[in-house]
Amino acid sequence: MKIVAKTDKGRVRSSNQDAYAVGEFSDEVVWAVVCDGMGGAAGGNIASALAVKVISDKINASYREKMRDSSIQNMLDSALTAANIEVYDFAEANTELKGMGTTVVCAIVRDGQAFIAHAGDSRAYIISEDNDARQVTVDHSVVQDLLSKGKITSEEAEHHPNKNIITRAVGVDKNIKIDFDQIDLEAGDTVLLCTDGLSNYVTNEEMIDIMSDGKHYAFADRLVNKANENGGGDNITVVIISE
Repeated sequence: MKIVAKTDKGRVRSSNQDAYAVGEFSDEVVWAVVCDGMGGAAGGNIASALAVKVISDKINASYREKMRDSSIQNMLDSALTAANIEVYDFAEANTELKGMGTTVVCAIVRDGQAFIAHAGDSRAYIISEDNDARQVTVDHSVVQDLLSKGKITSEEAEHHPNKNIITRAVGVDKNIKIDFDQIDLEAGDTVLLCTDGLSNYVTNEEMIDIMSDGKHYAFADRLVNKANENGGGDNITVVIISE
C-alpha cells in the first residue's frame, strides 16, 4: 500500500487550520485522518490538531489483526466520539475558544475494503482506473440538505452563498452522529481524503486527469498545486491511499 499526503494554507488564508495523520500496520493495513478546523485561527488550529491526535491515538491503541468489520466500525465511531468529547470539553474550559470545532474524515483500508467515518464536509472519494471519481461521503452542510430535498440543483449548489456552512462537526455539541461507509475496492482503485479546500477548487474531471498516469508519489503535490492554481481560497489537505 502507498500513502502520499500534503497540506497547504492556500493562497488566501494567513494560517493553516487543517491537520492530518497517516499510519500503517504490519498486516498491510493503512489508516488516515483529515480534519478542517473552524472557530478563528487559534480555535480552528487547536480543534483540528486535537481531533487528529485523539483519533490517531485511539486507532493505534485499539486496532488488532483480523478485527471483524463490525469491530472496525465500532473503533472508528469510538475514536471520533472521543475526539468530539475532547474538543468540546477543551472549548468549554477556555471561553475564548467556545464554539470551535472541526470536520473529520477518517479511513482504514485493508483486504480490498475501505472503512470510512466522517462528520462535516471533508470528503472521501474513490478514484478508479477507468477514469471515474466517486464521492463516497455525503456532506453535512446546509447546501447538501437543500440539494437532497430537491430545493436547488447541483449547478446551484456549486455557487451557493451558504456553501461553507456545515451542519455537523466534531466538538461543537456534547454529542455527535458519525456517518460510516464500508466500500469494496476494485483492483486499481485509489482512496482520496480531502478538505473542502481541494473539493471546492478541483473538479472530479481534474482529479481524474491529474491521477491518470499512475505516478502515485506525485498525486498529492499535483492536486494541491491545482487547487492553488484555481484560486487557493482555503486551506488544502489531501491524503491518497493506493495499492
